[in-house]
Amino acid sequence: MAECLGGVRRGDQDAVRRLVAHLEPVVWRVVRSHRTRRTGEEDLVQMVFMKVFAKLDQYRGPAPLAHWVSRIAVNTCLNQIESERVRPELRLADLSEEEEQVIQTLASTEEELEPGHSVASKDLLDRLMERLSPEDQMVIRLVHLEGYSLEEVRQKTGWNIALIKVRAFRARGKLRKHLEFLMKERQS
Repeated sequence: MAECLGGVRRGDQDAVRRLVAHLEPVVWRVVRSHRTRRTGEEDLVQMVFMKVFAKLDQYRGPAPLAHWVSRIAVNTCLNQIESERVRPELRLADLSEEEEQVIQTLASTEEELEPGHSVASKDLLDRLMERLSPEDQMVIRLVHLEGYSLEEVRQKTGWNIALIKVRAFRARGKLRKHLEFLMKERQS
């Protein structure tokens, strides 16, 4: 393997192919065991190999190369998971056919949804709600879905009424933004 690494460092394309072929099973195994929600496995594998080749000069050799590469793969996956957690996003491809139909109906008409779409609408709302913080989810559920008054929400949460109003307003805006993103994606 040291000979292959030397060839890679000199720019030998055959050495690069041999190295990728040797390390690919290790990288795939790590990526599959640290699967992210939105990023495809192939994309993560490519990201790992890009980092491996960018940092190849840092590999000194006390540990086996496969261990060093698997550590890069784990860190890449964990960073991607954290990135997706910090910036939650729902894509049209993540939706079921029924939920996509609800989006299509919402995007194309001002009419009420058909009764058959009510389950898909609830599922879509649940998916959109997942993108909110737990506090935002709670205020939306209490105020808008369960119909509690602001005073009742204040008693349940201990928050002042101004905070409840602001949090509900911002949470509705976030829901609207996620829904608009899906509708734009549907139209394009």
